Amino acid sequence: MTDVREQLLSIEQKYKRFTQQQFIFITALERSREHARDKTEPVSTVTQVQRYLNHHCSNSTDRSIFLLFLEIISDLEGVLKHLESSLSSRSTSSEGLTTCRELLSPSSNISQLRAHYPHNEINRLSCDEARNFYGGIVSVIPLALDLLTTYSRGGAQHVTPTATETS
Repeated sequence: MTDVREQLLSIEQKYKRFTQQQFIFITALERSREHARDKTEPVSTVTQVQRYLNHHCSNSTDRSIFLLFLEIISDLEGVLKHLESSLSSRSTSSEGLTTCRELLSPSSNISQLRAHYPHNEINRLSCDEARNFYGGIVSVIPLALDLLTTYSRGGAQHVTPTATETS
């Protein structure tokens, strides 16, 4: 569990850097969505960000922030797999890890996901952006990080995300 905590601390550092650059991330998504002629659809999956990186990324700044986002997602998936393998050796299950697996699934529709207090990612977006296009994609990392951190500290069985789904 010690190396899981070290991995989570490393992810938290990357995530702090990412939140400092959230405006750049949103701008990169805007440009890529425009280039892809995707302006009416919300950014709803991690796969969509990967597609923007591979096919619609217009400059090195956009590429860099997309790579940081995808690296954090990949690191979170690695911690999740490590925790699941340690869990399977104990023959127990966890709702929190199941929820986290669903959040981090590349094809999972996260467009309705919203992080709430203590996370302020949504507050940094305009109302239109938050409601319609980017709320889910900027919420996935803090929610998954919360779930994995709580689980690694021993809150294994009754972890639920601090998010709501809005219609």
